[in-house]
Amino acid sequence: MTHSTRKDVTRLVALDATQAARVLNEVRSATLSGQRAPVAPRPVIEASWGRMLRSGVDPDHDFRAGLLSREEIERRRQDSPLRHVLPVLREGLLSVADVAQHIMVVADAEGRVLWREGSSSVLRKADGMGFEPGADWGERVVGTNGVGTPTVTRRPVQVFASEHFVRSHASWTCTGAPITDPRDGRLIGVVDVSGPLETMHPATLAWVDAVAKLAEARLREVHLTSLERLRAVAAPLLAKLGGRALAVDTDGWTAAVTGMPYTGRVALPTSLSAGHCLLPAWGPCTVEPLPGGWLIRIADAPAPVPTTRVVLDVAHPRRWSVTVSGDTGSWTHELSPRHAELLYLLAISRTGRTAAALASDVFGDPARTVTVRAEMCRVRRYLGAFLEHRPYRFCDSAEVELLAPADPRDLLPHSVAPGVARARGSLLDHTGAQLALPGPEAGFQLAPPLVPRPGV
Repeated sequence: MTHSTRKDVTRLVALDATQAARVLNEVRSATLSGQRAPVAPRPVIEASWGRMLRSGVDPDHDFRAGLLSREEIERRRQDSPLRHVLPVLREGLLSVADVAQHIMVVADAEGRVLWREGSSSVLRKADGMGFEPGADWGERVVGTNGVGTPTVTRRPVQVFASEHFVRSHASWTCTGAPITDPRDGRLIGVVDVSGPLETMHPATLAWVDAVAKLAEARLREVHLTSLERLRAVAAPLLAKLGGRALAVDTDGWTAAVTGMPYTGRVALPTSLSAGHCLLPAWGPCTVEPLPGGWLIRIADAPAPVPTTRVVLDVAHPRRWSVTVSGDTGSWTHELSPRHAELLYLLAISRTGRTAAALASDVFGDPARTVTVRAEMCRVRRYLGAFLEHRPYRFCDSAEVELLAPADPRDLLPHSVAPGVARARGSLLDHTGAQLALPGPEAGFQLAPPLVPRPGV
């Protein structure tokens, strides 16, 4: 579809929702039947439909997973950081949503609906669709929609009428934006505004995205406040200690240090308890509990040279992680979308990538080296012991294993980075049981001991 055609479709949606819905129904029917559509679906919708077809979601039947129990809903609400930002979401969305015949839905990272408020008449209609607290609205269950699709793309998405994969949802419009934890980029949920298709407005996407960003800013304030409380407790203790020591919160963020340079975050083992332990960065340490964190005393003995295994897991469409294990124990760090891209590109190029090469791979612009260096500096805060630079690469002593999706088209589905797109294409060229990796002709080089295998 040409740019002018896309522009005409956008104008059509803005001015005549009924006519736009009719056109989109033709687009959906033609696309799903393998015929030529009058206009191409939007790329984000087309990609989602492809995932649905590969995963076996039935476009003509409304499948509903079992609802969570009231007790489980309440437990998830209490455990979710989203509870801290409900006032921000309500203030930013509910007053307008009620007047505009919409509802506000807040779901967790799995797509489970935790909160739902807004127009009473629309709430009743949502009940009939199974769009209610405790319901699973992930893509793998109900297809393309304003809750499940943003959890995969990690971007705000508006799904209008027949852009929904399941036919019974075509009378609705849904606009959702992901909410991430500002401490580590981890997806914690989605806020969605939904209603009958005639209530759709193109500006809704920017509106919902802006409120989601306000919620993330509020989470950042909550975290800084908690670090200040920990610092107030730890500072008198650290002042009395000799040697090297630091106070960190339960996620490893540093509140205060003594006898050593300040570091923003520490990689902690998966299960940390009081007593003696080995930490990757410093070796033998003594750990003591503090309110909201840990006091870590670093022993004077030199850290042993570890035998290290690094597992980069990008097999899941929504969550990515790096796990380090060896003589000093094991720990796992969940990756932000950008860090997942960078580490994947380094994992398939063991000889390394320069800052300019990574900038080209990620942004399509080799001049954006400052941005790449800033991101790699953040990566090194938790993985620095296992990364080299000039060029950037995993250290030779680390055994690196890459867990990739069984279907190459599901590799980091949020990513529009040119290097990842090339990798998807190279993987698709291979038909064996084990995934192939891009060769030098695609701008990549691969060296042992990387052991790629499909994720489960």
